[in-house]
Amino acid sequence: MNDQPSLDLGENVPDPPRGFMGRVRNYFLTGLVVAGPVAITFYLTWWFVNWVDGFVRPLVPPDYRPETYLPFAIPGSGLVVAFVALTLLGFLTANLIGRSLVDLGERLLGRMPVVRAIYRGLKQVFETLFSGNGSSLRKVGLVEFPSPGMWSIVLISLPPNKEVATRIPSQDEHISVFLPCAPNPTTGFFFYVPKSKVISVDMSAEEAATLIMSAGVVQPGSDPQRKIAALAATALAAKKAAGEPESAFSRRRIKAPDTVG
Repeated sequence: MNDQPSLDLGENVPDPPRGFMGRVRNYFLTGLVVAGPVAITFYLTWWFVNWVDGFVRPLVPPDYRPETYLPFAIPGSGLVVAFVALTLLGFLTANLIGRSLVDLGERLLGRMPVVRAIYRGLKQVFETLFSGNGSSLRKVGLVEFPSPGMWSIVLISLPPNKEVATRIPSQDEHISVFLPCAPNPTTGFFFYVPKSKVISVDMSAEEAATLIMSAGVVQPGSDPQRKIAALAATALAAKKAAGEPESAFSRRRIKAPDTVG
């Protein structure tokens, strides 16, 4: 018999810390859970808007910039200009004249040895990712990697083309997958794996990215309200341990869940 203590992987809420500093810690963590995602989302949105403005604004003549006529700059004006310009470009490309100009430009790029390889590769990536009916990298699966008994989340892509499929020394049908790395899911490994070795998972690509970025802390399908309720219940327990009376509202509304989802 193995007398070594087993590792408890349960999700029971730990005993709340006691004392004044314990209550301060729980209040701080509760505020961080509420305000952190909002602040980071606002910062990333603001950064993206400023990045587009800094790229597009120099291309707009000064007479057409809002800050020329106003005493202050309007954030997001470059983003609006980029949206209108891309929409107009798509409208012109859908017409006969626009398609002719695009074909002419692609023929010119096709004559440049290095540029044509970069352009063709990027064009195929953008057409695959932003096509309305594309399904690549939207299905999630599990593969046994990096060793037997260890499973990794992958994004399922398309089957290999005929040239690659004939070179793979196996009669099994293969499929290409992308294995994102934690905590940055934009980097990872791309490889071909037998289709029978991929286990499909009922999970969206966004949920898989969240799972990878959080290193498994944020599980798909978890209820954020239950997590906040658990933090509030922990703070309330610390308050009771310190001998402070709880309000009637807290007794009615706050109830600690059995487990944290």
